[in-house]
Formats: sequence, C-alpha cells, structure tokens
Amino acid sequence: MAHVTGSVRIAAPPEQVFDTVADSRNEPSFNTAMSQVELLTPEPIGLGTRFRARMGNAGMDMLVELTEFDRPHRLGSLTTSSIMETSGTLTFTTDTDATLMVWDWQVHPKGWFRMLGPLVGPVGRRMERKIWTGLKRRLEADAAPRTS
Repeated sequence: MAHVTGSVRIAAPPEQVFDTVADSRNEPSFNTAMSQVELLTPEPIGLGTRFRARMGNAGMDMLVELTEFDRPHRLGSLTTSSIMETSGTLTFTTDTDATLMVWDWQVHPKGWFRMLGPLVGPVGRRMERKIWTGLKRRLEADAAPRTS
C-alpha cells in the first residue's frame, strides 16, 4: 500500500472546484491521461454516484464511486481497476481569494503491480500533482478576463 498526499491552491471558489472535480466527466479536460468518462448512475451527482473512466494511453478502465459528498468541503471516492484500488478524500478550504485543495489517497496495488510497490508512492505523487495542476490551469484560465 502507498499513501499519496499533496495540495494545490486554485484561484477559484471552493464550490466551483468541488463541482468540477465531483463530476468525473470533467476530468478529460484537465487530465491528459484520461480519454473518456461515462456516468453510470442517474443525476444529480452525489453520494454513491458511479463513473466508468478510461485511461487513454493504457486503455485501462476504472470504476469510480463517490463515497463521501459534503459540498463544497469534502469529497471521498473509491477507484478500482485491474491493477489497483485507490480510496481517499479531497478537501476544499477557502484560502483568501482561492481554494486550497488537498488530496489524501491510499493506493493498494493488485496482482503483478504489487511488485512495483516501492514505486507506487513516488509515481503516484507525480501523477496526482500533474492532474491537479491541470485542473488549476483549466479553472484559472476559465476565470481569466478575456481581451479583444
């Protein structure tokens, strides 16, 4: 098992950050590794909502289920795939005129992937940093004033 944590400050309100992340269908717009996400349960998005996600390069499917839903403060999820299970939370707090988003994941490798155990933490931290920096760029670009 690996523990993957980190944080990012995003110049957007917590409600906007939370709503963008809670609807996993948004993820391909800020995570270049994610090619497709499908909602498996009826709207609205909330506790128990499930998505099927496909990682583009790997062609790997993942099932994502929202296990905590306290808008706009805390979002929990469980993600399962053929090679790992990841559970944990995202927390969202106001930081002056921005949102501090903190991730805290437990990653449980499965099958042959367990042999890579010592690498899961460092690789996972880099991957999460890249994903959430992509979210930051997307939301801050959306908020930037347009010039003619």
